[in-house]
Amino acid sequence: MTENLEKHIPKHQEEGSRVASAVESALAGDRACFEELITIYQEKIFRMVYYRTGSRMDAEDLTQDIFMKAFRGLHTLKDKKRFGSWLFSIAVNRVRDFQKQKRLLVFFDLERDVKDPDTSNMEIHDDPHGINHLMRQEFWGHVRRLMEKLSRWEREVFLLRFLDQLTIREIAQILSKSESAIKTHLYRAIKKFKENPELTRLLSGEIQ
Repeated sequence: MTENLEKHIPKHQEEGSRVASAVESALAGDRACFEELITIYQEKIFRMVYYRTGSRMDAEDLTQDIFMKAFRGLHTLKDKKRFGSWLFSIAVNRVRDFQKQKRLLVFFDLERDVKDPDTSNMEIHDDPHGINHLMRQEFWGHVRRLMEKLSRWEREVFLLRFLDQLTIREIAQILSKSESAIKTHLYRAIKKFKENPELTRLLSGEIQ
């Protein structure tokens, strides 16, 4: 698969150009190139979905569904270099649809065993910033409660910026908003986090 992709993607090209070349090849019918795109983005998309659902099983199913939607809609992508942002926009919308469906199921009592995400068992293998020591139930309990106090856009922007590690420009593209609007939502979310005394003490190690 990798050798097949390398015929289309010179090593010296920037990532955006490399991804665009893979997209072009996938559109031409080269499945190996789309599989390589999955390899590049799968972990990021899975992590994004997992943070929002708290369920590994749901995250795996949704991630697979997201890539299937991307494959079927690849011909609609106008700027091949924006494949990553386009893929994340598909993921954001798919997660929203899933959460709406879950709320309806709960409302009509079709799910009898709906619980809060099992944050005590959440795992992150890609951890360059050393946040594993914060992955404990108490911390995520505080975060989850604070998230409920954020507006829809504040919550989405905050998650995309700090958990999914996307740039302001990428978030603006994903949410179809201006960069200044994204910065405003992010500033407000950060301000609310900083003003939360319990979370501040927890991060500083004062809460055991």
